[in-house]
Amino acid sequence: MLAAVAACAPSGTGLGNRGGNDYAPDALVNGEDTVDGLIVGHRLMDAGEPELALKAYLRAAAEDGISVDTLSALGSANLRLGRFGQAEKLLRQAVKEDATFAPAWNNLGVVLMETGQVGEAVRVFKIAFGADSGKSDSIRQNLELALAKQENLAYDEPVKEAEFALMRRGRGDYLLLGTR
Repeated sequence: MLAAVAACAPSGTGLGNRGGNDYAPDALVNGEDTVDGLIVGHRLMDAGEPELALKAYLRAAAEDGISVDTLSALGSANLRLGRFGQAEKLLRQAVKEDATFAPAWNNLGVVLMETGQVGEAVRVFKIAFGADSGKSDSIRQNLELALAKQENLAYDEPVKEAEFALMRRGRGDYLLLGTR
């Protein structure tokens, strides 16, 4: 079916036939009209497709090399996919490469919150907030949530009060029973 569609395409688009071999259009062969893999990945993340975004980010890393942007993007995609260990490693590498990159700090804080490391998450969100100069509402909200969680950490599980009952064991002899 692809051959049928390509055959119907106007000249200069789709697949062509140069010397009996199928080939990509010249613009794509020369890289003139290629789209940045990071942009494609960001759009796929916005569309709720983190698995496809991860592939686009990997292509971008292969084409353009590893940068703080690709590390952060790869970490974010892994975070969305619930791969917290991989996300944490990539995001830690990103903030090590550029300590002023607020989105990577923020996403690292989210990973830490998801894995129950609330104290470190608060520290990381504070760094993200400072790196961003307090401009981002999402970083501020994440910091506030982490601080609230840290304050209420000891109060997360309600303590059940034990109920006691007395059992008479003869004259003046009682046994104290604890129940839950």
